[in-house]
Amino acid sequence: MTSLAVGVVLCLTGWITLYTLLCNTNGSHGSEWNCRLVTLLHGILAVCITAYIGYVDGPWPFTHPGTKNTPLQISAMVISLGYFIFDMGWCVYFSTEGPVMLAHHTMSILGILLTLSLGESGIESCAVLFGSEITNPLLQARWFLRQLGRYESLTGEAVDVLFVVLFVFMRIVVGGRMLYCELISPRPMFIIKCGGVAMYVLSWVFMVDIGRFAYRKSQSKYRCWNDQHRLATVNRHDGKTD
Repeated sequence: MTSLAVGVVLCLTGWITLYTLLCNTNGSHGSEWNCRLVTLLHGILAVCITAYIGYVDGPWPFTHPGTKNTPLQISAMVISLGYFIFDMGWCVYFSTEGPVMLAHHTMSILGILLTLSLGESGIESCAVLFGSEITNPLLQARWFLRQLGRYESLTGEAVDVLFVVLFVFMRIVVGGRMLYCELISPRPMFIIKCGGVAMYVLSWVFMVDIGRFAYRKSQSKYRCWNDQHRLATVNRHDGKTD
């Protein structure tokens, strides 16, 4: 456990150092811009490592939940734990996130700590990290596009659509299947299963927010299209009158 604690402290120090360097070299963009760069880097790194764990190193999380943690799984969790502690502190200090995101970070930290302390179910934690972080680059891209004034474009539309589709597929569909495999397997501890249920419920909370966003955006697009269609009809009518 001492080595794990040292590893977490080193990773936390690494994320803080990266953020500090970005602020010093890229200060004109502000604190949130640089923090989101760190978030983007963590998302890409976490997805790459956990994808390798799930698809190459193994075991397959759907068939082998509750197995002993491997060194690579431990490394992935330690890296992400250091990041989540950093980002949680940043969000609390700058008061940028609401209770749902803070609950997500809190559950992620507690879940990783539990998995590391038990020494098992690392493959499930890595699978959850993969499913959670795979949409992260799109979420950050959306924010950066807004800051650059390019969100209202075809690129912004593509990012939104891809984010919603990927979130629904990974968090709800694949996540639901993962939770089912976790619950019916006799290997994972009961507390791990409870954590899986809590994370899946939180995914549905996010899903409700995303559904509301998608509805509002579709309504706005429909009204815009309807106004353009009405204007085009009036113009054609005026042209015939002339």
